[in-house]
Amino acid sequence: MTSTGTIFQREINAYFLSPVAYVVIAVFVVFSGYFFSVMLGLTQETTLRYSLAYTQFILSILTPVITMRLFAEENKTGTIEPLMTAPITDFEVVFGKFLSAWALYNIMIAPTAFYIIFLAWVGSPDYGAIIASYIGLILMGGLFVAIGILVSAITKNQIIAAVIGIVALLILLVIGLASVGSEGWFYNCLRYIGTYDHWDTFTKGLIDTRDVVYYVSFTALLIFIVVRIVESRRWR
Repeated sequence: MTSTGTIFQREINAYFLSPVAYVVIAVFVVFSGYFFSVMLGLTQETTLRYSLAYTQFILSILTPVITMRLFAEENKTGTIEPLMTAPITDFEVVFGKFLSAWALYNIMIAPTAFYIIFLAWVGSPDYGAIIASYIGLILMGGLFVAIGILVSAITKNQIIAAVIGIVALLILLVIGLASVGSEGWFYNCLRYIGTYDHWDTFTKGLIDTRDVVYYVSFTALLIFIVVRIVESRRWR
């Protein structure tokens, strides 16, 4: 097993040996199920688009809970020091932790597949739009996890890491929402920086390369920054 795989296995085991994984999955299933049933009842349409409109808000709150301990706990307890002196690169440490949190994120949203089965039972859903929405969910999850890991890497308190992460993700959501329908270069910039417009495109069944580039490039940039932060600690 590679060093990244070892870190991944270590972190994913830590999630499921504590209540964190079970709590976030349960909370997500309850709230996503509630919004799915409410929107299905209101619209009478066999689509996930309306219920998924609320999903970004739920994930903005839950994803930082997943990532809060990844570096903050080790910074506080000092267990990051032995890890930094082990024969493993900083990128492998960061990427292994990133993959474990991203994996838990995807496990968390996996139960929503039952909604598709239900929609297929009661009607004829647009599977193209559903597939595009899940691609968007996965890409958005990578960005959310990267933001959460960055916040966790710069603090020693898990609660602070979670709160800052939630605030940061909600700000990205709000500035995107606030700029919808407005014109001008300033609002165009806000729409691009914010996550709402990029996510909304996927829920319409469209896979725009600009949105894919947005998620992948910003995720990669944030991972790079975290690697640099971790690397700087070797020389303290």
